[in-house]
Amino acid sequence: MVAEIGPSNIEAAFLLEALKKGTRVDGRGIYDYRTLKISCGPTYGLAEVQLGQTRVLARVSCEVTRPFPDRPTEGIILFNTEFSSMAGFGLDSNRSSTQEVAISRMVERVIKQSRAIDAEALCILAGEKVWTVRIDVHFLDHGGNLIDAASIAAIAALRHFRRPDVTIDGEEAIIHDVRERNPVPLSIHHTPICVTFGFFGAAGDMLVLDPTLLEEQVQVSSFTITLNSHREICALNKAGGIPLSPNQIQRCTQVALAKVDEVNEKIQLAIKASS
Repeated sequence: MVAEIGPSNIEAAFLLEALKKGTRVDGRGIYDYRTLKISCGPTYGLAEVQLGQTRVLARVSCEVTRPFPDRPTEGIILFNTEFSSMAGFGLDSNRSSTQEVAISRMVERVIKQSRAIDAEALCILAGEKVWTVRIDVHFLDHGGNLIDAASIAAIAALRHFRRPDVTIDGEEAIIHDVRERNPVPLSIHHTPICVTFGFFGAAGDMLVLDPTLLEEQVQVSSFTITLNSHREICALNKAGGIPLSPNQIQRCTQVALAKVDEVNEKIQLAIKASS
């Protein structure tokens, strides 16, 4: 891993002084997202997300495999992330840093452990054949807040994906070509979306939504809350040594609820535009 060069003392001091006045270096309000662009297609299960200068590509594919012995009626969900060394200074595609591992695990936990995908609906023949769904997330440009961009790209790709239709004839499964029958969407219970906040100051009393790369380098702590459209908390993740008060967590939750609705609407529009 190439050593990352942080901001200068002048840059950090300027950023903190601006935050004290309720202003951010890029002109946003403290609770504003950067410009979010989502595009799906042209093939099923392909989604690209651009959040400011951060760009992430997600691709979903599937194949028929044998299920795990202890879960004979459930499909398999695999998750893979790839950091391009061209995405930003300090990234190495051949080695993973602690931050990169944490981001990968967080996004995987959001998708798999929240049971967003109905694993039993991926079963073809119990104990014999199931669908294995693979989610590949590629980080193309690192402009800060990779977790939010990756979670949006992954769930958008899953909702856009279509698998081949299957007909069961006794103990035989017939998988139809997409040219013979229209492919079918995955059974998705809910849409988990990550919303990340950065905290600043010795006591962490200043916070911003959707921190940029510069803000991430200066922040003393970060907090990611994952919510769905049903207003349910799917996951929480805190990085950094500054403790958060219940009032801070409640304030973040209220802001995140509004942002999740906005992101869900943009995902729906992107999927509709690709059809």
